[in-house]
Amino acid sequence: MNYQDINAQTIDRWIEEGWEWGKPISHETYENAKLGHWDVLLTPTKPVPHEWFGDIRGKKILGLASGGGQQMPIFAALQAEGAVLDYSPRQLESERMVSAREGYRINILRGDMTKPLPFADESFDLIFHPVSNCYAAEVLPIWKECYRVLKKGGVLLAGLDNGINYAFDATETKIENVLPFNPLVNEAHRKILEEGNDGVQFSHTIEEQIGGQLLAGFRLTDIYSDTNGCGNLHDHNIPSFWATRAVKE
Repeated sequence: MNYQDINAQTIDRWIEEGWEWGKPISHETYENAKLGHWDVLLTPTKPVPHEWFGDIRGKKILGLASGGGQQMPIFAALQAEGAVLDYSPRQLESERMVSAREGYRINILRGDMTKPLPFADESFDLIFHPVSNCYAAEVLPIWKECYRVLKKGGVLLAGLDNGINYAFDATETKIENVLPFNPLVNEAHRKILEEGNDGVQFSHTIEEQIGGQLLAGFRLTDIYSDTNGCGNLHDHNIPSFWATRAVKE
């Protein structure tokens, strides 16, 4: 079994256990979005600025590793044309449930974001990619595929783990691990993840995360940081995530 299959099974189990990022939005939230009252998250706590999107109506939006029925239904309520690609069957079930409940159409695909995306060149106006590439060993291929499937002038919105979480122990009080965190090459890292039933995760550097977007051809237009939302690092206001807005020129 490859590590992405392990991660899909892990996320499916988390959803059964009540994982926050696997709970689809309510009908009320959907109806509020239709009235213009909405927010979506790329990182744990800070809503994405609405100006990062521009006018969503009629745009073709790809939710990349964005299943779960949380963000894509909001975009549908705002009259965007949506497609979502995720590798977790349970996350995709939530997308189907919400779209059936609210009566909108969305292209729902099971796929591995580390592989070439099943879309033609210049298919989308915007890609929404919440924190998830921490489950991928390499991120540059992801950025290159995002660039390929975006139209000229298209926008990539991405949530990024900055790596600091992987340095600390589970209590977030002791620096325990040497970075980069890579369970495919470090046995100690692998054991930590197995003991926590945390799938297969990887830390990535700023050179990989933001530098990789630039290398793929994007122009960075805005950025903000965010915390875990809870725990010791959050209590000390230590950023553990970035959100970026980048444009294909």
